Amino acid sequence: MLKKFAVLAIASLGLSACQDQAAGGQGGTRTEIRIVGSSTVFPFAKAVAEQFSISGANPSPILESTGTGGGMSLFCAGVGADTPDIENASRRIKASEMELCQKNGVTEVVEVQIGIDGIAIAQANEGPTFSLTPVQIYKAIAERPFGKENTAKKWSDIDPSLPDLAISVYGPPSTSGTRDALTELIMEVGCKTDPATKALKESDGDKFEAICHDVRADGAYIDAGENDNLIVQKLKANPNSVGIFGYSFLEENLDSVRGIPVSGINPTYDAIASGEYPGARPLFIYVKKQHVGVIPGLQDYVLEFVNAGSRDGYLVKAGLIASPDAIREQMTDVVTKMTPLAISELK
Repeated sequence: MLKKFAVLAIASLGLSACQDQAAGGQGGTRTEIRIVGSSTVFPFAKAVAEQFSISGANPSPILESTGTGGGMSLFCAGVGADTPDIENASRRIKASEMELCQKNGVTEVVEVQIGIDGIAIAQANEGPTFSLTPVQIYKAIAERPFGKENTAKKWSDIDPSLPDLAISVYGPPSTSGTRDALTELIMEVGCKTDPATKALKESDGDKFEAICHDVRADGAYIDAGENDNLIVQKLKANPNSVGIFGYSFLEENLDSVRGIPVSGINPTYDAIASGEYPGARPLFIYVKKQHVGVIPGLQDYVLEFVNAGSRDGYLVKAGLIASPDAIREQMTDVVTKMTPLAISELK
């Protein structure tokens, strides 16, 4: 179910000829910012939206938690008042998504890194204490680890040092940027420990992705949807289970869940900020430049987002990990100039 923050009545706004592109020729207009995308970025976008509209000078933005992939489809559907202005993303936009944007007339997309997050592997505080490595996580949740049927039922089937408990992992769906990051930062790392499988990346990319990225569907991995808070609730109810979600949700719920060390590194603020933790990743928002100057306050909202992500900003207090100062300065310049992202920068 989509989460919505502040759904407002659509106000009538007369647009000049130079604003027709954001009206999309549909005759529809609006005054509030519309945002879709990542469930991980959602709480931060909500906090910025609340601060942005607190004075009453700006309408409250409309937020929908659709997952990064689902949000990209909506964002890239075209320009106009019936399409989103901002896409929240827990991974970088793909070249194929940028091509879809361009095909549909979204020709200028501005990329803004708003901070850093970590993919936390977590368990209930009452659960058995253990640590994992990327290869152990891969063997536990891959559909066909190293190209062979996954017959592991218990963690101890993977490694005798692990608990003699059934593998039960609650994690993000395929539409989530967290899932994309999980496959690239954790599963693929574990998968490439096998030289023959690693070699497939060059010789047969599709086969490599199927072996390294596909998640098992026999019940050991449970797709918990886009609501990361639901995973936290599942861990409380099932202390022997493991959950996978963004670091911010771990920090918010330390009274009931704890991080599982990966390669001996705990998912902490400092470990993620330094890149020491294996599951560290940047978080982004993408802005439709063709809507800037048409949808009131759009550029101001984005600048507020960047400023709020400073080391002493309110987003850090909410669980975001601040980008290095050099990146934040670069993002301030990008937002000020609204510099579009070139598709050549993507893979």
